[in-house]
Amino acid sequence: MQGRIWLIAGPTASGKSALALRLAAKIGAEVVNADALQLYRDLRLLTARPSPEEEAQVPHHLFGTVDAADGWSVGRWLRAATETLGEIAGRGAPAIVVGGTGLYFRALTHGLAEIPPIPPQARREAEAALADLGEADFRTQLAQADPAAVARIAPGDRQRLVRAWEVFAATGTSLTDWRETGEPALAPDAWRAVALEPPRDLLYARCDARLEAMLREGALDEVAALTARGLDPALPAMKAVGVRELAACLRGEVGLVDALEAAQRETRRYAKRQLTWMRGQMADWPRITAADGEGQWGQFLALQPSLTG
Repeated sequence: MQGRIWLIAGPTASGKSALALRLAAKIGAEVVNADALQLYRDLRLLTARPSPEEEAQVPHHLFGTVDAADGWSVGRWLRAATETLGEIAGRGAPAIVVGGTGLYFRALTHGLAEIPPIPPQARREAEAALADLGEADFRTQLAQADPAAVARIAPGDRQRLVRAWEVFAATGTSLTDWRETGEPALAPDAWRAVALEPPRDLLYARCDARLEAMLREGALDEVAALTARGLDPALPAMKAVGVRELAACLRGEVGLVDALEAAQRETRRYAKRQLTWMRGQMADWPRITAADGEGQWGQFLALQPSLTG
């Protein structure tokens, strides 16, 4: 695949979307989404998708293009992103892939094998085993089949623990081995990357403030519209951070203040998991550590001196 491609990764609320937009405006690039939840059109506010005004400034792709009832896999995103990047290259334009889903970037740069469909029974059995054993013993069991998965999956990330076990149980091959059989979509010399890693205390404060702003802008109504559809709770959009907490408020189970605090807490935990992934899987990516937009832009230009001319 030809063309200049920048990869910008970072945890939620780190400022990566603003950096991508600024870079795109400077170099005439098109932006491609690498956030698993910003795919879904039902959750613009709660997933902090770029606003219509921001999307109008430069071409954006794979943002809000998927219905919440249609759960996308990593492989499906990879196929769509690869096709999109090819089209952008065909226009002679640079591309910026931006998001917080580490596995999407891993698929682009290292490859991702097509894992066969996993029977629902395998997932139910994995979930039951995790509930019965508890996380510590479940990890011990999983380590016998896929020690690399145990090492990379952050504490408390039950969804990925279940996924690792169900894949091994259903296929007899570990999730790690499946991933290592794929070919990267991007050639090693086709892309440049940075990862945003602002100070954790400032990042958490931004997470909290952004949840408050989302509520003021109508996130509760957004969740009400989504839950009114009666979709399968296992769908990715239904698992977006904040959906469960705000839905509980809408059902009258908790007050709005408690729901907000719970959503903020889960957002901070999500950001922590993203940082853990970046440190383990993107250790060789250059880091941008500033918290504010101007500082991040300055650090980015320092890493890419060819852009300052």
